[in-house]
Amino acid sequence: MSYEIWTEKYRPKKLDDIKGQEDIIKHLKAFVSNKNMPHLLFSGPAGVGKTTAALAIANELYGDHWEQNVLILNASDDRGIDIIREKVKEFARTKSIGDVPFKIIFLDEADAMTRDAQQALRRIMEEYAGNTRFILSCNYSSKIIEPIQSRTVVFRFKELSKESVFDILKSIADKEQLNISEDSLEAIYYISEGDMRKSINILQAAALYSKDITPDLIYDVSSVAKPKEIQEILNLAYNGEFNNARGKLLDLMLKYGLAGEDIIKFISKEVNSMKISEKEKLEIIYYIGEVEYRLLEGSDPLVQLDSLLAYLGLKGIKE
Repeated sequence: MSYEIWTEKYRPKKLDDIKGQEDIIKHLKAFVSNKNMPHLLFSGPAGVGKTTAALAIANELYGDHWEQNVLILNASDDRGIDIIREKVKEFARTKSIGDVPFKIIFLDEADAMTRDAQQALRRIMEEYAGNTRFILSCNYSSKIIEPIQSRTVVFRFKELSKESVFDILKSIADKEQLNISEDSLEAIYYISEGDMRKSINILQAAALYSKDITPDLIYDVSSVAKPKEIQEILNLAYNGEFNNARGKLLDLMLKYGLAGEDIIKFISKEVNSMKISEKEKLEIIYYIGEVEYRLLEGSDPLVQLDSLLAYLGLKGIKE
């Protein structure tokens, strides 16, 4: 039995193997073939291939011994100015090994770096540009200071399409000899929201229980409420059955160990399935935003969720 993490086991090693980012990959392949590239900034949501692309560049440039020429730091951990001045500067000042004239420093989650650290990084990028290239990865490019953005080529990674996610999951399922249905794939996509890393982790967690991957198994291992369960609560509340809706909501929170913020997120996704007017949907979503804000400010989750159920009931009575 293999204990390897599937996100690493099935991480693409070559740029050609990365799915869903074809336009970006085309440019990165040109950099690799010329053995020359500018500083890069990869921006986009989690699990869409930013880290994989950076590692694939390193693998194709340097081969099996790429670790000697690449420094990888997670900027959310190593985010202070001292790390930039010590680790990064020490690595950047030395020459590369092999026929590629530069080394690579990959800073993951660079948007977590302090502004002082980013300013220090900017100066190092200028000073050691002759023998070091930086690849920065972030969720929000707006959190990267403008002087760094102006010194990099920015690639904005998009969310993976459902088809791309399904293709990757089916490929893994075949290699691991799993039986997985379209409904199960839909369940994984619903939970992961296009995050490929999260999708693969869910599949591996389910595979530990059974080779037959069912939607119920997916929801159970993910501790996520099924859409139909949320829809039932919404419809009960809207039809004025407040106590029933409240009871089912509490049961759901206990069953899956969900926090108030989790429930709010699921409810907001399922409002669109309600058979009500678009105007009412907009009003409910607006109120959901108010409830979420109160929760983040520290309000009691049960009181706020009761408030939301009561609001749905009042909307139903007015209708």
